[in-house]
Amino acid sequence: MTQPTFDYEQEAWLKHQQWSIGIDEAGRGPLAGPVVVAALSFPPHLFESYLEVEWVQVLNDSKKLSEKKRDALYEKIIADTQLYWSVAVIDPPVIDEVNILEATTLGMNQCAQAVTQQLKDEGILTVEYLIDGRPVKNFTKKHQGIVKGDSKSLSIAAASILAKVKRDEIMYTAAKEYPEYAFDKHKGYGTKIHMTALANHGVCPLHRRSFAPVANINAKL
Repeated sequence: MTQPTFDYEQEAWLKHQQWSIGIDEAGRGPLAGPVVVAALSFPPHLFESYLEVEWVQVLNDSKKLSEKKRDALYEKIIADTQLYWSVAVIDPPVIDEVNILEATTLGMNQCAQAVTQQLKDEGILTVEYLIDGRPVKNFTKKHQGIVKGDSKSLSIAAASILAKVKRDEIMYTAAKEYPEYAFDKHKGYGTKIHMTALANHGVCPLHRRSFAPVANINAKL
């Protein structure tokens, strides 16, 4: 398994004395639930020491890790007082209003601004933004898009853990509120179980009504 590094972050730090903020999302594709975006920054002067930390050594793209490992990493990240991070949750009504790409970008801008402000409060004014995937059209800050960035950059990988675990938590709570949809099993993705529940029970407030499979079922009811 390819391990992410601080290579992108180190380059920015050595060339321009820039702190890096990694950004990633979870939940663009599901038919229900929010899209969750996270941003995170490691202190550049601690890169070498972080490479010796056990949890950083197993940090990777959230999709490559088991739920148990993601949860453990999440707890390590949020407990680390030397990290700067933020999570943005964009709910289905907003997704339906502006579309999923714009909703994701909205979340990116929100959490990036939050971390940028945290750094400004510490007197850190020069920042670069590393986003998983290709450059984002309406992201308000100059940034670098890195395809498969969550498996290349430790900042993006850490953000991917925050976003994924937070979204899963939301869907587990949703499963208790709407047990007929089994959101804990599929997290809102269009699985057979989910599509059968939609056909039998119709949509609930967590469904993205602008998504074709949901809209089609809703039209039949």
